Amino acid sequence: MTRSLAAVVVCCALPLAAQQSLELDRKLSARIGDALKSSGAPSVSVAVVEDARLAYAQAFGHADVSQGRVADAGTRYAIGSVSKQFTAAALLLLEEQGRLSLDDKVSKYFPSLTRSGDITIRQLLSHTSGYEDYAPQDYNIPEWTRPTTPLAILDRWAMKPLNFDPGTRWQYSNTNYVLAAEIFEKAAGQPLLAFLAEKIFRPLEMRSAGACQVASSADAVAYTRYAAGPPRVAEREASGWYFGAGELCMTPSDLARWDIAFLRKKILSARSYDEFTRETKLVNGDFTHYALGLQLGDLRGIPMVSHGGEVSGFLASNSVFPNRGGAVVVLSNADSVDLIGPLSRQVAELVFLPDRPPASEQEIRQVRSILEGLRQGKIDRDLFTENARSYFGETALADYQASLAGLGELKSVSRTAESLRGGMIHRSYRAEYEKKTVLLNIYVMPEGRYEQFLVVAQP
Repeated sequence: MTRSLAAVVVCCALPLAAQQSLELDRKLSARIGDALKSSGAPSVSVAVVEDARLAYAQAFGHADVSQGRVADAGTRYAIGSVSKQFTAAALLLLEEQGRLSLDDKVSKYFPSLTRSGDITIRQLLSHTSGYEDYAPQDYNIPEWTRPTTPLAILDRWAMKPLNFDPGTRWQYSNTNYVLAAEIFEKAAGQPLLAFLAEKIFRPLEMRSAGACQVASSADAVAYTRYAAGPPRVAEREASGWYFGAGELCMTPSDLARWDIAFLRKKILSARSYDEFTRETKLVNGDFTHYALGLQLGDLRGIPMVSHGGEVSGFLASNSVFPNRGGAVVVLSNADSVDLIGPLSRQVAELVFLPDRPPASEQEIRQVRSILEGLRQGKIDRDLFTENARSYFGETALADYQASLAGLGELKSVSRTAESLRGGMIHRSYRAEYEKKTVLLNIYVMPEGRYEQFLVVAQP
């Protein structure tokens, strides 16, 4: 029997769950449950690392809708391209052993591939090789439902002319990682998955980690959606398509164990971690915001090392915050749903920026209400300071009314940034109307009144 969403919130069953903070549970669980419900995805599973320890692990929703099987902390999900960092780590371990160098040319291992004498392993791992991506689509094309081999992929896509000269541009390409994994196996003399199990998964007690092709009864069922339709069971890619690039499945807790090792600089040497996380620059000095299987960025000023993943029926996000000793893992068994990215950011903000929480429903409702009022040429003057009331004179209100009235229905409002300035809170928003998106530039006084509420039209 299918149970209601409220009844399928399942707490982590692992021994570490005893350490889970009730305060963290209070902050996160309601927010995650609400996000899942509004997304329409069958399930989502979240793990949080604080102080380099697993602090939270809960799953919400259904691993299998038709069978009414609830997702729990032991449910495995495909992690898609988050797998790439494990391939990169394996190659770094081989480099530590002196069995290869990341600056080796591809020609040392595959001399017949296009311009293999001009491309290094490092350029494969940093997506600066020029090899064309064989899997850019965000849906499962018919070809992927038929088994293939990594060498067949290389024979077709790594024999094409390059998309650009090596090192001159950055372009995400799964072909790079299939080739990198094949180079690994030639240099190591053993299968990549066996090496990962020996050197990473078993030492870190990542018991669920392994190839998605080796199915488990604890696996989540893959789902997709067509537009805003209901979840539909998704056909998975056949064997061979994501070797080294996106083939791994695991629980969020096990991926968090990898993040903890990353934070503590275990498994790899300090020098390897420097290589792992060093941003790749193009030959002209331009930034790529990418290292080796890792994206480099920030969360409202906090350095962030992250990667997303997508394969048929699954989305994944893994974000590590080195100077907070923390990480956030979010996995879901539905593609074509805007859940993973926004939820990962919300959880990270709640945990690592408690003094700067994400926008509340009340805040967004008030901004929407002011916009709807401006569309009618009026404001609630009690919400504004004397300066702001003077700004919204007769001419301003008439222009706001005329310009906003032609934009159609207001579909969404989202806060994009927040900072302090002049003793006030400065906030930026995106307001998406039916016909156009506008930006909002707002200052809020400590007591909550608006000192500034500007609508900025985009080209």
